[in-house]
Amino acid sequence: MTEPAVSHDAQFVTLGIDREVFAVPVDAVLEILDMRPMFRIPEAPGYLAGLIDVRGRGVPVIDLRLKLGLPAQPATETTRILVLEFSLGNPEGGEQKLVLGLIADRVIEVITLDKREIQPAPAIGLQWRSDYISGVGRRNDNFVIIFALANLFSSSDVALISATAATKTGNKSETGRNAA
Repeated sequence: MTEPAVSHDAQFVTLGIDREVFAVPVDAVLEILDMRPMFRIPEAPGYLAGLIDVRGRGVPVIDLRLKLGLPAQPATETTRILVLEFSLGNPEGGEQKLVLGLIADRVIEVITLDKREIQPAPAIGLQWRSDYISGVGRRNDNFVIIFALANLFSSSDVALISATAATKTGNKSETGRNAA
């Protein structure tokens, strides 16, 4: 009897922020949306762009540029919102599912990477916190930085995002990354 072939491949959606290419697991992506106006949440941190309605569900949206410490940019025709769902470890045990949107300068493509060739995040040499990164792959001689989605947000971020998602009211105003 032969053993079933074990796949070492993983699929990712690649997105661009400035000149860098990042990736999120394809199974975490629920939708990819054009940029749209958002409900701005009063007294929210700057990286929390606002709240959008996705099929009747309030989804908080994070400006990935600001979260990574990069300067804000106005939205362009290529700006997209990736709606993601992923699990977070819960200190009391179990897992918490989080649904949120990430604003990216552009969405590039779906790629397949060999998991055996994904290297751990370097401890130095990156302008972003290395705990935000689960690994670094290569595509066409360029680096692809794979986000550790559960580490991208602190526990206080998660509490704020969860509370924001439960909010259905607010003052409607467009954010600094307005739809073009």
